[in-house]
Amino acid sequence: MTELLEKPVRARERAGHGRPWLTLFAVALGVMMVGLDATVVAIANPAIAREFGADLSGLQWVTNAYLLALAVTLIPAGKIADRFGRRRTFLAGVVGFAVSSVLIGLSGGLGMVIFWRVVQGFAGALLQPASLAILRNTFPAERLNTAIGIWGATVGVSIAGGPIVAGLLVENVSWESVFFVNAPLGLIALAVGLWVIRESKDEDAAGRFDLAGVALLTGALFALVWGLIKAGEDGFGAAVPRVSFGIALVLFALFIWNERRVERPLLPLSLFRSVSLSAATGLIVLGFFAMFGTIFFITLYLQQVHGMSPVDAGVRLLPMTGMFVVASPLAGMLNGRFGPRVPLALGMAFTATALFGLSRVGVSAPYGDLWPWFVLMGLAFGMVIVAGTEAIVGNAPPQLAGVAGGLQQTASQVGGVLGTSVLGVLLSTRVGDVLFGRLTDAGVPDAAAQRLAGQEGIVSQGVAPVPPGTPQPAADAITTGSHLAFMDGFQTSLTVAGCVAAVAIVAALFVRRGSSPVEGAAAV
Repeated sequence: MTELLEKPVRARERAGHGRPWLTLFAVALGVMMVGLDATVVAIANPAIAREFGADLSGLQWVTNAYLLALAVTLIPAGKIADRFGRRRTFLAGVVGFAVSSVLIGLSGGLGMVIFWRVVQGFAGALLQPASLAILRNTFPAERLNTAIGIWGATVGVSIAGGPIVAGLLVENVSWESVFFVNAPLGLIALAVGLWVIRESKDEDAAGRFDLAGVALLTGALFALVWGLIKAGEDGFGAAVPRVSFGIALVLFALFIWNERRVERPLLPLSLFRSVSLSAATGLIVLGFFAMFGTIFFITLYLQQVHGMSPVDAGVRLLPMTGMFVVASPLAGMLNGRFGPRVPLALGMAFTATALFGLSRVGVSAPYGDLWPWFVLMGLAFGMVIVAGTEAIVGNAPPQLAGVAGGLQQTASQVGGVLGTSVLGVLLSTRVGDVLFGRLTDAGVPDAAAQRLAGQEGIVSQGVAPVPPGTPQPAADAITTGSHLAFMDGFQTSLTVAGCVAAVAIVAALFVRRGSSPVEGAAAV
């Protein structure tokens, strides 16, 4: 232990090495790539579809391939960081993410784009948990919440700027350029990281690696996320989702059995003896369920129902995404004073209020009816990300910081997929129930409405299924009825999401400030 504590002191013979704020800057550059990628891909997708002639299913895999690779490897990647070195793992992730981004832009077909998106997902899994673990082992406990607040603000800036930057690049350069932009960011992050980040790892992690745990957890998460993705496409009653969920349940049970018996488990179950860590993990799942699912449908509402371009929609969402930047340091300040319970409870209360407010908007709602709720949601989202992350990472022992970071990221990914899938099925089901009636109420003849009633899949995206050559008055009636049906589903989904957010307030009441000391942390 003495040698571990003395290493940072000797390393500082090189100027800047191991300094907390410089380390935070290096980590922020890495996570900025991932934050940008979270939003630029959605803007680039239509251009990718046009170039490669992709159908909707193929295009969805541009997103889903990355998501699957990321979700199934986050916790194993966190364990790798703890065992083999957080700095080494983080920098490997930075290089992998930047290189795969360039190769996506150089791809000559949709299949290659999807392949390199998988590689990008693996790289992101190395980068994200390691970034949090580096902060956990660099900052003393009293400064950790501030560091995570700035980390969250960086993610917020990236997410907020992503749609606008991507829209400008796609419209004025090419879709490939939205991926090429990661190359200079990656080079800078690599150079700064090599210079300032000091290595840290779990010195007691030597010995046999829990390969069985890796295989079981990876398989279980793959089956779970695959089932959620297919449920979003085909419904939860379809055969593929049901079989996938069954396999996931069996593999999770085997994983728990394995973790109880191995000497050095991949995910020590003792972590969950912390009520705060367990409650924060559940809250992250519920919070991302409500938030990510909702943001997906709000984007459809702005672009399809209001007819906005991607750039216009990105600008209109700035009150939401821009508030991430404000909320992150605010959450760090509240964490420092009250602990994570207060910002988590406030964040979920704000989320529920905003979702219930948005659930009451109509087809032609003016922007003045939307932006106040966007502001509240952005404030809530930033608070939940930062406070939830601090609660999970701060309540884990320092030697398991990488695993805790992977757990936080996995909870957010699973919650986001779960929200998009469940809320999507609710929206589609509601649209199917009311579409015929909405069409006839709008003036579409019964026979035509009957023919269009089976198009709920299209209408659920906010698109009116107007047949080619339809006279303008009839086309207007179909559009009106379709948009009204979409709004019925939209309002139902947001109401359910608001109820989920309200339930998450209860989970926040069980969360307390982390008390584990940060061994070897550099002075701030």
